[in-house]
Amino acid sequence: MNTFHEPVLKDAVLQQFINIEEGWIVDGTLGDGGHTEYLLDHTGPGVGLLGIDRDASALARARLRLERFGKRARFAHGNFSQLLHVLKEAGIDRIEGLLLDLGVSSMQLDTAGRGFSFRHDGPLDMRMDRDEATTAADLLNTLSDRELETILREYGEERNAKRIMRAIRKAQSKSPIQTTSQLVQVLSHAVGSPRPTRIHPATRTFQALRIAVNNELQHLTIALRDSLGVLSAAARVVVISFHSLEDRIVKTFFREEQRGCVCPPKLPVCVCGRKATLRVLTSKPIIPSMEEIRQNPRASSAKLRAAERVYA
Repeated sequence: MNTFHEPVLKDAVLQQFINIEEGWIVDGTLGDGGHTEYLLDHTGPGVGLLGIDRDASALARARLRLERFGKRARFAHGNFSQLLHVLKEAGIDRIEGLLLDLGVSSMQLDTAGRGFSFRHDGPLDMRMDRDEATTAADLLNTLSDRELETILREYGEERNAKRIMRAIRKAQSKSPIQTTSQLVQVLSHAVGSPRPTRIHPATRTFQALRIAVNNELQHLTIALRDSLGVLSAAARVVVISFHSLEDRIVKTFFREEQRGCVCPPKLPVCVCGRKATLRVLTSKPIIPSMEEIRQNPRASSAKLRAAERVYA
């Protein structure tokens, strides 16, 4: 029985890469390998996929899933922000596409021992790469009150950040918060129990801690910037995001790189010398159909944006 999860927006992803006849596409968030498998199944033999993932267990699963493709599938353990290093190690100078499917995978959410989900009791971990030292429990113990409140407000977009911070500190004065269920109990008391008309009170706090533990927004910014140096002409960058912070970074980066000249409008000629590096292909993000959301409720917040590399 196939236990691999279904990749989000797989047909929309394929449409962005379908015309590539030769070269390498990088799947910077390989996960179970769903997008990579779909791309390899629907592109010619001249196209290879290099999958990067910081989760060693995900890489192991993807290797099994993709072994039938032989040398067309290659793998690297690391973070997509290490794109330049990974490509150098692989002996690849240029790529024809970059895919980033951001956020936490279904496998990580469904594995209680990883600590990503407030629906399963487990250690308060949240590390995508278990070689990293700092867990979510460590963060709660080491952050100052102001730092914790800032992370909750900025990364979780949590309006009750100060109240939650104080509730966490009150609970910690009695005993350490080491498990997801302990944290959920604190949050439920601080914000209120979940009701059918609203999201679970733990959602934003868990998101904020996960982003902080894994430095997700910083890694995304680095990967987008560094990709410009290795993308061939007309190569595609495709990013699937699941919350507004990620989507805002992608949207802003694409828009700024498409802009080119930044001279004041009154200057008769350009003196800045800045040239556009990208052409935005999605004026509005592509979102899943109602049918896809029905089959995979976790796809409901997905947004896909794409851009094409251009050279002056």
